[in-house]
Amino acid sequence: MQLKQHQLERTIRFIFFVNEEPPYFQTERMGSLVYADRSKKRREKITAMLSIESVGFYSAEKETQSYPPLFGLLYPTRADFVAFVGDLSARDLIRSSIAAFRQASVLPSEGVSAPLLVPGVGWSDHWSFAVNDYAAVMITDTALFRNAHYHEASDTPDTLDYARMALLVRGLGATIDQLAGTPQIERSTVDPTSPSAL
Repeated sequence: MQLKQHQLERTIRFIFFVNEEPPYFQTERMGSLVYADRSKKRREKITAMLSIESVGFYSAEKETQSYPPLFGLLYPTRADFVAFVGDLSARDLIRSSIAAFRQASVLPSEGVSAPLLVPGVGWSDHWSFAVNDYAAVMITDTALFRNAHYHEASDTPDTLDYARMALLVRGLGATIDQLAGTPQIERSTVDPTSPSAL
């Protein structure tokens, strides 16, 4: 609904890819790789690919966020932010995406551009586009780097923070708007820790 009324300069595609998990991850049967390979063969122009990956787990407590080696020296210890992650070629997309996101949402955000070989940097469908020379970013709560329930039976709906997810959706709407050439969404001033954040 957030984008429904907008006149867009670029085409937006919302795609649910199959086979992102092992044993298909980073194989020729990974759905996003099939799509990205085909797009490259067809010489399709893809301005940006945003992969939404594990976005519902947050904590305001200190020392709840972990990282690959050395990254903890640069980033917050509280797991209260959303991360924009991509390979080195996605640096400009990360910067512009975060700038648009921060104009529309008070949800804290961090960005990192690093080689795909760094643990976590290539762990989603954006990898398929990056290896096909498209600018691609994973938007994530960092999954196993903060969420002990990740891929466990305890990963249930009651462990998710829906107020922060609503702020995320608002910010992503603005990000997509800007990438599509239509920056129209006003900034939300709702405190994500407030019971009335929704």
